[in-house]
Amino acid sequence: MRRLLNIGLAVIGAVILIVLTSTISSAQKLPKPIHIQATAMGTMTQMGRLFSVNLIINEVTSDQERAGLLEAFQGKGNEGLHNALEKMHAKGRMAITGTLGYDVAYVKVFKQPDGSTVIRMVTNRLLQFGEVWASTRSADYNLSAVEIIISKDKKYSGTLYPACSLKVNKQGTVELQLYQNPWKLTNIMRR
Repeated sequence: MRRLLNIGLAVIGAVILIVLTSTISSAQKLPKPIHIQATAMGTMTQMGRLFSVNLIINEVTSDQERAGLLEAFQGKGNEGLHNALEKMHAKGRMAITGTLGYDVAYVKVFKQPDGSTVIRMVTNRLLQFGEVWASTRSADYNLSAVEIIISKDKKYSGTLYPACSLKVNKQGTVELQLYQNPWKLTNIMRR
């Protein structure tokens, strides 16, 4: 009887430990989803092209998840980051006019010293059938990113990077490499 009690207490202790560690490492759920609507304007070679972008943020990536992504990137570069993002659950959603949209795996909010706020979102880019079949150069740029800056006087600005990858340059810093020009986000509204 005593042995059965000890086994039961050990199982209960293990379950409590698992519950505590899973709640500590989980993402920070927002009380209410943040809906952001914007118009993407083409720059340089895409000048004159416009489309709408809708972003939904349900939760923010935890510091532990961020550390895991950094570890994956340091271990295997952009491919490691892509694989780690693929395994994460969705923190939000990004929809571009004319598409069903796709899940966003990484969302982080950074408060700046000047009082502004930066929201960064990164996810795996959906590769088109032709890109994968023909093994085009664009398939190497398998990430999409969005950066939105909210100034302290509540003015919004932002940039959409539709096809990008991360690389470490010769100085040892991480830089964003783009396949296409970035798209400027205008008419940004929080709904």
